Amino acid sequence: MAYTRQQLKQDKFAETAKETVSWAVEHQRTLATVVIAAVVAVVILAGGWIYYNQRDQAASAEIGAALRVYGAPLRSPNAPKPDYTTFTSAKERAEAARKAFQQVQDKYPHTRAAEVARYFVGVTALDMGDTASAERVLQQVAGSGNQDLAALGKFALASVYRAENKDAEAIKLYQDLAAHPASTVPKTTAQLELASLYQQKQPEEAAKIYTQIQKEDPSSPAAQTAATRLASLKP
Repeated sequence: MAYTRQQLKQDKFAETAKETVSWAVEHQRTLATVVIAAVVAVVILAGGWIYYNQRDQAASAEIGAALRVYGAPLRSPNAPKPDYTTFTSAKERAEAARKAFQQVQDKYPHTRAAEVARYFVGVTALDMGDTASAERVLQQVAGSGNQDLAALGKFALASVYRAENKDAEAIKLYQDLAAHPASTVPKTTAQLELASLYQQKQPEEAAKIYTQIQKEDPSSPAAQTAATRLASLKP
């Protein structure tokens, strides 16, 4: 019975994570949106993992607390401090969340929870503008033995490379993700990001990808996004 419940939980994770990342990519305006999409998906992934590992259950509560810090609202510096957790800047919030996730990673080494926490350490480093640390940590996540987490690591790492103007490295990651899709990062998600990277400097390559997406699944939301972007490329 426990195994059946776990299978259902994992199936729900795969479906929800895929939809979450895809929706965010289709509506994104900045690289930060991509990172948030990955965060939401990996939260679901963490829930799936921690469900069946008794040791990780202890870490799950601490991850949950760290996530609440990461999702805490911002307030004006001059506003009265409420009874719940708030921060006066996104950087301040990211710093606090990074510390909390790092504590989970240090306290529960060699566990699935630590792997999830490591992902968030990388994401919060990027939020803080520390691209060097974000790159180092997310490279480790990208090498994870879990396909879904590794895909999210690669997806976020590509955002780091784009922020660092390392387009060639980002292109390789998107191409790899498109060739080896995961529940968290489906093929069209990687294709749309690859095309968006090409759009400014190599619009003809972007057009090819958008056209391919439309042909492979004409009725999908990704195809609709591709159509809109393709139209914007035309003079």
